[in-house]
Amino acid sequence: MDIRTSPQLPEPHDLISQIKFSSEDGKVWFNEQRMLLIHSAALGLLRKELIETLGVKRATGFLMRFGYYSGLRDADMLHKIRPDFTTEDAFLAGPQLHTIKGMAKVVPTNLSFDLETGHFHGEFDWYDSYEAEVHLHEYGQSDMPICWTLLGYASGFSSYYMGRKIIYQETQCTGCGSEHCHIVGKPAEEWENQTELEQALQPDPIIEELLALQQQVTSLKEIYHNPEYDDLLLNSVGNSEAFKSVCHLIAKASKTKVSVLLQGETGVGKEVVARGLHLSSDRKDQPFVAVNCACIPPDLIEAELFGVEKGAYTGATHSREGKFERANQGTIFLDEVIELSPRAQASLLRVLQEGELERVGDNQLRTIDVRVVAATNEDLKSAVEKGRFRADLYYRLNVYPVQIPPLRERREDIPLLIEHFLEKYHALYHKRTLGVTDKALQALMHYKWPGNIRELENMIERGIILTENNQSIDLESFFPSLAEPTHPLNIINAKGQLEPKEPTTIDDHWIDKQLDDNFSIDVLERQLIQHAMNKADGNVSQAARLLGLTRPALAYRLKKIELD
Repeated sequence: MDIRTSPQLPEPHDLISQIKFSSEDGKVWFNEQRMLLIHSAALGLLRKELIETLGVKRATGFLMRFGYYSGLRDADMLHKIRPDFTTEDAFLAGPQLHTIKGMAKVVPTNLSFDLETGHFHGEFDWYDSYEAEVHLHEYGQSDMPICWTLLGYASGFSSYYMGRKIIYQETQCTGCGSEHCHIVGKPAEEWENQTELEQALQPDPIIEELLALQQQVTSLKEIYHNPEYDDLLLNSVGNSEAFKSVCHLIAKASKTKVSVLLQGETGVGKEVVARGLHLSSDRKDQPFVAVNCACIPPDLIEAELFGVEKGAYTGATHSREGKFERANQGTIFLDEVIELSPRAQASLLRVLQEGELERVGDNQLRTIDVRVVAATNEDLKSAVEKGRFRADLYYRLNVYPVQIPPLRERREDIPLLIEHFLEKYHALYHKRTLGVTDKALQALMHYKWPGNIRELENMIERGIILTENNQSIDLESFFPSLAEPTHPLNIINAKGQLEPKEPTTIDDHWIDKQLDDNFSIDVLERQLIQHAMNKADGNVSQAARLLGLTRPALAYRLKKIELD
């Protein structure tokens, strides 16, 4: 056990003597490593460009990884320079190098470590940090510690000597207004925010994200100019025949003032379709008001929909307009319309037939021009037969019915919806996964989806939350309860239906033959990609599925082939 409290650093004469300037060949050497003398202001400019180009989070990770690698290299070099030193004494050269290189003056305040047990705790003060200096010059005082390169260096150097991942955090920083910087280092698993800290040290390539965005823009341009897609809803995702049929009906309705009745199971996207109808109509610049009738108490629903006059009932202290008046000239979406009270049904019928309404407690008629889009997941005709819904209102709403199919009847849209929700929640949670695994995709394709698109969206969100950055989302992330016998996927398998398949394996004899014939993996990859693209008629998403890749990954490889 080696414990030091406020340890004194040895004189670094042997380190300084390793620095050699070779004017003949224009090189600076530190032992056997070539070094550079660079203006701190130039590094500050580079730092600024990284922040403004990549954003603070990505720039932080980049600079920490840059420092971490530098710390590892220096630690390896010092191990060779001081072979006669104990590991404990050689470790203290890290703070010396920080000082010699002009990064900061380092003063150890508390250092305790044991190589045998892996115990480590280090605290250091930094004075005159160059990184804090250049940040203050470019941005002024920060609300967060900003010595990212220096932290990475300390973490890399300490990790080398301890043989395990040591991570430092800055507890006070000159860049935040403190007199000097102070850092604390300990094993990664001892930090409460271990995942976040380790994630910053993982490569975070932006090229695939940029290529994916470029591919999306290209696809959108193709769709915009392709007459085949003229009827598709602007805010929806899908390419199945069932989806196209709904879009075609909505496109026809958008050119008229007809009221539309959307029918379908819970979670199929009735509100999304209603918004698509509004956006494709000549009312798109006017209000779109969505109302869930099931969420409003029966005694208040009339006032909420049609407005109320002051004094109409206890608590009505002032007059106010209802949802219909707010939607005037636009579209109102009445979800779960079957929940309307009898009086509200009568008032709605009057709006549909006469285009006028009365506020609760008022006798003045108000002219209104609103397109009504109603929706329900129950059979309205059956409700009429049972006396729960007015027959005349049903026939008025049922002029233009549209049945939205459940997700299990449009399975070919599942991969497109997965990509759509991945992009949505990648942006929301500032993460970038590699998509879903083959096994997970197979399971999602064969799941029955009782909650339809809403359930799929929730599942993708959960998968992204549970998956680390730059990792693929596995089956367990989507179905945490898969081990339970009552899980829906297990029930499907018990009935003999399709279950997730293992990736296809290639015969060993075929592999041996290829390796004996001047095999080139680059040529094979190019041929596989070209064959998949031909089979998919140029559809990148479909080709990616055939190859077992994510769309961004295939887009990256296509770009590479194009450059080659």
